[in-house]
Amino acid sequence: MSQATQQLGADPTALREQLFDFWTRKELETLRAVAFKAFSDFQTPLEDLLCVLEGCPGRQKGKATTMGHSILMEFERWRRTHPKVTLQAVPEVSKLGLQRRALRLLTDAQPSFMDPLIDIYQLGNLDRSILRLHITKLQAVSCYREAALLSMKLEFQNEVDMEEMCVPLILQDKLPMAESFVRGHPKLEERMLTLLDSWCHPDFSIAQLRRQFPRLSLSKHQTDQIQPKMLSKQVFRLMEKFNIDPGLCPNSVYKRKSDSMRFLMYKRFVEKGMSEENWRDHVQSTVADDPELQIQLVELMVKYGGMVNAAQWSLHYGLPKDRLPFGVWDTQESLPPSLREVSKGCNAESWDPSQAHRDRFYQLPITRDHVHFLETLEGLQRCRDTVLQPGCIVGVDMEWRAGFGAVSPQQRVALIQLAVPGQVFLLDLCAHGFSQHNTTVTFIRSLFSATTVLKLGYGMAGDLKCLLATWAQFSEEPLKMEGVLDLLNVHQQMQRSTSSRGSSGSPRGVLVGEGPAEKGLSLLVQQVLGKPLDKMEQLSNWERRPLRTSQLRYAAVDAYCLLDVYSALSRDPACFGLPQDLCSISSLQTEKSKEEKKRKEEKKKQARRRGARQESDPAPTLTLGPEKSPQPGEESQSPLPPRMAPQQLRVVCDNMLQGLGRYLRCLGVDVVVLENTDDHRVAAQLAQEDGRVILTCGQPYQTLKSQVGEGRCIALDCSEKAREQAVRVLKHFNVQPTQSDIFSRCQVCNSDQYLKMPRENMTRLLKERGFLQQQQQAPVPPVGETWDDSPSPAPFLAPGAPRYSPHCRWAPLSDLDSTTLTFPRGAVLQLHTVPPGLLPRIPFFFICTGCGKIFWEGSHFSRVLSQFQEVLCITEDTEDTPSFSTQQARPLTSDS
Repeated sequence: MSQATQQLGADPTALREQLFDFWTRKELETLRAVAFKAFSDFQTPLEDLLCVLEGCPGRQKGKATTMGHSILMEFERWRRTHPKVTLQAVPEVSKLGLQRRALRLLTDAQPSFMDPLIDIYQLGNLDRSILRLHITKLQAVSCYREAALLSMKLEFQNEVDMEEMCVPLILQDKLPMAESFVRGHPKLEERMLTLLDSWCHPDFSIAQLRRQFPRLSLSKHQTDQIQPKMLSKQVFRLMEKFNIDPGLCPNSVYKRKSDSMRFLMYKRFVEKGMSEENWRDHVQSTVADDPELQIQLVELMVKYGGMVNAAQWSLHYGLPKDRLPFGVWDTQESLPPSLREVSKGCNAESWDPSQAHRDRFYQLPITRDHVHFLETLEGLQRCRDTVLQPGCIVGVDMEWRAGFGAVSPQQRVALIQLAVPGQVFLLDLCAHGFSQHNTTVTFIRSLFSATTVLKLGYGMAGDLKCLLATWAQFSEEPLKMEGVLDLLNVHQQMQRSTSSRGSSGSPRGVLVGEGPAEKGLSLLVQQVLGKPLDKMEQLSNWERRPLRTSQLRYAAVDAYCLLDVYSALSRDPACFGLPQDLCSISSLQTEKSKEEKKRKEEKKKQARRRGARQESDPAPTLTLGPEKSPQPGEESQSPLPPRMAPQQLRVVCDNMLQGLGRYLRCLGVDVVVLENTDDHRVAAQLAQEDGRVILTCGQPYQTLKSQVGEGRCIALDCSEKAREQAVRVLKHFNVQPTQSDIFSRCQVCNSDQYLKMPRENMTRLLKERGFLQQQQQAPVPPVGETWDDSPSPAPFLAPGAPRYSPHCRWAPLSDLDSTTLTFPRGAVLQLHTVPPGLLPRIPFFFICTGCGKIFWEGSHFSRVLSQFQEVLCITEDTEDTPSFSTQQARPLTSDS
């Protein structure tokens, strides 16, 4: 055996065939041993190695490594025992040929060859023109990743076209690779960021990139990533990472400010969660001197604030008449002098709130003279002597300016609130001499590291992040955190306990009242103390001085309420589903977080392994399936929930998902869809009253999820089409509709009761009401065409199409009042929607008793079957469902 191996080893081709035999039998140890021994028998090791590698198979699906990679690793190990085997020992006449052959092996089929071959054959010493040509060839055959890697390994970034290299990577969801390519090269960093920003321009189209790179085949997911919402986030992240001037990215900056403006409008006029003075400060700061943003502000004011407010702001900025929305200029002309300026708000404020405010919100239980605003070292010493007493309990909170439209995400603390029983200290960190003094920094470090002082906070991760941005000393010498209890962990434990015990286990029910739904600390205060916090000043400009009275009161309340909540929870923790020692929750939460982090990392590894196996697939698809977190469609290892009929799933779709609601109704799901004028809190009311699941997207999710039980509020991806969202929801809840579920509910009103009316009855009604006489000559449209004048959703039935057989409740003909043509619930029969030309072709009409809408068989049914075939449960019994006979229309009554 040894002699045969030596003989075979002298011939690279014979050795490769022998090693391939071991590889296919998965005898990897034997492969390594035979290869290692055979290398010593090679007459020209470097040349013979290439002969072996050139015939090795590439990547194989399901295998993490390749045969060639295993051989290369063994050659590297063998070469360490044979240091004289180097490229320098090869004759000059042969050296260039070996390097060219090695270079040709660097393709996507052998991704792991790059580092060993560059080292063994010293590819970095090749002529730059040869390397440039090879990189160009890699790009020509769509090996963009390999081209980028080789360029980085050989430090070739400045010698290739950045756009030609990075654009395909970005389009193929490999932005991190593009980042690595430009990192450390300031000009390339700026050019890539400028390129991404240009894609955020309103006139940009993905078609431009398709024309530039016609060889690229992009999936829908990849195409969806090239949109301003996603791109601008990446631009700002890279802007901070590469420390690039925001002036180079005007489109992304404009988009962020524009989005901030829309949020401010929603916050002020819809949610009513911001005072006029706060709103005005932020709007003026966001708009600044940008004329386009000024015009957008006026346009938004027409929609949200009314014509008078829009006219006042247009006068404030002196906008030209030809840029103003319709009616604003005329309103300007009609305004009296007293109303031609933007309101400045009311300056006189009282410390004591109104009685209505007291009735509605939690109140600070101490007077104004016990709230101390500190900006001197003398005042800080009084605070230090009080809060560092052993056994003291301190409520800690921090405020910083909200970054609406801000380019830099780093936010520095403007105010620190420290509450102890009977008094509150407000530390002014905008006083630079005070905030950066060693005494102040030392006090903060002593406070958080004191083991004998219990510090209470809520969501302290954000506070600590801002502390690090405020004091660089804490990054150099990390801040020790001892004796800290984050009540956010306690709140989460309360909600888990309440969810597991059912809503009856909660000590106080949380109702959705006027104004925005409570969340976060305000929700905790409401659940424990009975009233929420007034958050109107939360988004204040906390860097302005002097602070308004309402700001001072809000700051003091936010810190002091922590003491009252902790006291109430400590008196009876079992009532809230908490352990006796509240501080133990923090340690338990830390262990759970570590376990959760491990699970997430393992899932990421599995996803990367799956992605590596799928890279060679020509058409990658978006994975759909059940989910663990509230994002339907994410892959999860958890088992599917029990199969559910569509009628069992009851949901409420907010007004951003109306298309999704119509699709789900079409498949038989019980869906309530909010109107455009409905506030999001209506969804929470319906969910609580009817036991529905909330389907939402975007910002409302955070507000709504706190109002319902765990898993009862689901967030959808707004960028997806309604049909894709519907498929995700059905798969998430394991709903498998059948043909009989299609159109079993009215898409207009959600009713699941129909009246089946024969053609004869419909003809008689049309004649009696004069509709048939007026349109006697109505032509019969060709089969398959839609009647343009009819609002009904179902066109004519195509020959051979599946027949309409809904699984619904049936009403008797007697339910229709023959005189008024109304149903018991008041719906009026919509006879005017039936074109007389239908009558010769349609034997039965289906009438919704909830709204009076009239439907008939048509190709719409076949279209839905095609659209949702991946989630429909088609059995042998339903594949050839016949059309209804008279008997099938009588499951509930003999009168039909």
